Amino acid sequence: MKYVFDSNDTKRYRFPTHINDLVMDRAEATTSEAFIVVLNPGEAPPPHQHDDTEQVFYVLEGEGTLTIGGQREQYPVRVGDLVRIPPSTLHHIEAEGDLPLRYLAVDCFLEGRPTEEPTWNDHVRVICLNQGWDFDEIVK
Repeated sequence: MKYVFDSNDTKRYRFPTHINDLVMDRAEATTSEAFIVVLNPGEAPPPHQHDDTEQVFYVLEGEGTLTIGGQREQYPVRVGDLVRIPPSTLHHIEAEGDLPLRYLAVDCFLEGRPTEEPTWNDHVRVICLNQGWDFDEIVK
């Protein structure tokens, strides 16, 4: 069983809208996974929600704007901020300024590891299918 994960030893997933550097795959835990999100200036993942997950983000570098909820409330985020995304809440963060925005994202599954997507690769395949992206291009 692994207890320590090196955040410098990650697997990169380059989506058209952002980068996820996988630190800890959901397959290595019971109720969580962790990755570092990298948004270059102006980048943002599409607005989305996770019905089975609460998320926590810790901003490591850069600045941006969190857009959250049905009313699309906006909040600035910067280094040192901790962001909580409740389950079933529409959200996205957009990088602002001249530097990339980097944050540690920890997903906390409400009912344990999803059985239909037991690995991060399984989850990425579903994202690619839903967004019309090529999985092989994302993970190359």
